[in-house]
Amino acid sequence: MRIFVTGGAGYVGSHCVRHLVSAGHAVTVYDSLIHGHRRAVDPKAEFIQGDLADAKTLDQAFVAGHYDALMHFAAFLNVGESVEQPLKYYRNNIANTITLLECMQRAGIQRMVFSSTCAIYGEPDDLPITEDLPKQPISPYGCSKLAIEWLLRDSAVAWGLGSASLRYFNAAGAAADGTIGEDHSPEIHLIPVVLQVAQGKRQNLKVFGTDFPTPDGTCVRDYVHVEDLADAHLRAVQSLKDGVAEGFNVGTGRGTSVLEIISAARTVTGHGIPVELTERRAGDPPALYASSDKLQNRVGWEPRYRDVEAIIETAWRWHKAHPDGFGPE
Repeated sequence: MRIFVTGGAGYVGSHCVRHLVSAGHAVTVYDSLIHGHRRAVDPKAEFIQGDLADAKTLDQAFVAGHYDALMHFAAFLNVGESVEQPLKYYRNNIANTITLLECMQRAGIQRMVFSSTCAIYGEPDDLPITEDLPKQPISPYGCSKLAIEWLLRDSAVAWGLGSASLRYFNAAGAAADGTIGEDHSPEIHLIPVVLQVAQGKRQNLKVFGTDFPTPDGTCVRDYVHVEDLADAHLRAVQSLKDGVAEGFNVGTGRGTSVLEIISAARTVTGHGIPVELTERRAGDPPALYASSDKLQNRVGWEPRYRDVEAIIETAWRWHKAHPDGFGPE
């Protein structure tokens, strides 16, 4: 297939691009490079630098490319920032996706895999989370992703778009060979921040909240390896059906607390990783972990990385080999 990937220079997007290329698909990456890295893009993929708000450039790319499907990763994703700047998130995540869908409709591209999030569930009453639970996001980031799922559902009815919304839990780890990995500035995700402490880039790790209703009082999350996410995207794009919009959880089914991540990182790195206990952040649910039975039954996907230490080992390999990330572009 010929697949167009928005946000393909970002963390999850770049791993998915490499997986698609390895599977023999022709891939075009479209990325503004505001947060992505040109060096993260597989050299076998075509690259176009552009913004999702630029309908003219998208139209031109779609006419030239004759794409069979699209994967949509381009979004702002900092939960805390979304609480402080909701309009920024609604404009970038929702309004720009409307532009993208309009261009897809004009070009006759009928299939999309969308990078959604577990944040659409808010603070669920039941765990593990299944797809039929109420969607009650508690942050503008989660609201923006849920709104896009509604756009995809309505587009399926109106013009036959087939889509799969993959609701990630916490993407983690790096490519097994250590060649690409996670590089955000500033870094906000737990595992790379922990590893920055082990590298001496931070004095300590701030633990946001120790009074959550969880076994050790810290947030519990489902950490899914980025290469497992890439495999889920590949399987999903190969199974899309015109006029059908569905959502799927992508996780391991296991919750790991912040303190458990710190303990595992201490084991992997051999570093003490001192911590500073502080107040909760706005928009953080106590616990989120997934049932991925629906995805497993539909496309045969299963996570290969189930042990959090194994996930952290791949991230540590990347960070040790690339202490400055991808470096200056």
